[in-house]
Amino acid sequence: MPRSDLTAIPEQEGRGVGSTTADGLLTNPSASRTHTRNRSSVDGTKYKDGQWSPENEKIVLGPYDYMLQHPGKDIRRQLINAFDVWLKVPSESLTIITKVVAMLHTASLLIDDVEDNSVLRRGIPVAHNIYGTAQTINSANYVYFLALQEVQKLNNPTAIDIYVQELLNLHRGQGMDLFWRETLTCPSEEEYLEMVGNKTGGLFRLAVKLMQAESSAGKDCVSLVNVMGLVFQICDDYLNLSSGTYTKNKGLCEDLTEGKFSFPIIHSIRSRPGDHQLLSILKQKTTDEEVKRYAVNYMEQTDSFAHTRDVVRELRDKALALIVEIDGDGACNDGAMVRAILHKITESTLGNPQEPSQ
Repeated sequence: MPRSDLTAIPEQEGRGVGSTTADGLLTNPSASRTHTRNRSSVDGTKYKDGQWSPENEKIVLGPYDYMLQHPGKDIRRQLINAFDVWLKVPSESLTIITKVVAMLHTASLLIDDVEDNSVLRRGIPVAHNIYGTAQTINSANYVYFLALQEVQKLNNPTAIDIYVQELLNLHRGQGMDLFWRETLTCPSEEEYLEMVGNKTGGLFRLAVKLMQAESSAGKDCVSLVNVMGLVFQICDDYLNLSSGTYTKNKGLCEDLTEGKFSFPIIHSIRSRPGDHQLLSILKQKTTDEEVKRYAVNYMEQTDSFAHTRDVVRELRDKALALIVEIDGDGACNDGAMVRAILHKITESTLGNPQEPSQ
């Protein structure tokens, strides 16, 4: 039968919708497709906002939990407890603030390690080399919002404002740090300290500002915590290039491999503006240990480590003066714990010098 005559075949009795002819031709294919769709088990109405299983939560938090299994020195919790001697924050609020700061710190380390192409963190492989870059970034960002949920439990609108402002500061500081590295732009010491005030100081400041928002003590500790943030980062820069313990945990002179403009490196480059040796080493982001040792020796020759110690000593003395000022009453020694933490931060850089007379 010619193909043009097929359409003339009448529907045979007893043949249902979507059945075939004797020649195997489908008489109503669209009806059959409709029938197949109707059998689907997909039901979009079953989705409920906020429905989330513990198993899924564990998956998303995998990189974050990996980092938690290898804790650091927990200096931020110690600092919170020390400042609480002055601020006397209600225990429930203090627990929330401590948790928030710890969450943000750990999450920010996950991001830092990705952005710095780090290999080790706390002596173990970085999370993104275990879980992958994309999953690690998502996990860290997720924790930022979990931390915000915790802040909401304070039921204090000021706390939300503080959280948002300091998260902005953290990203501003990190943005400048990355810009200098990626464009091989050596900042001035003043520009570097401003960046540190946003980046490293931001998390310290977040903790103290949240505590002050929940405190009725009426003490202002922000200036002190700003100085301590600078001390902490500059000491960290110093140890990165000189400490055996740091080498074990993160690798030899990791800042050189990252191409980072840290405080001693900035001083050394600017001490000899016509000499591009150190700048060229940073550009290469070298892993060669001999080249790194050469760079450290170069910085010794420019007195950059001595200069760094001088700046740390100056900032430490300023912090000690602020502690006395906050204590107020000459007989009061509420700042003893803060003073002890300050000494702990600086002792590896300065040794164990006698504190100046107050």
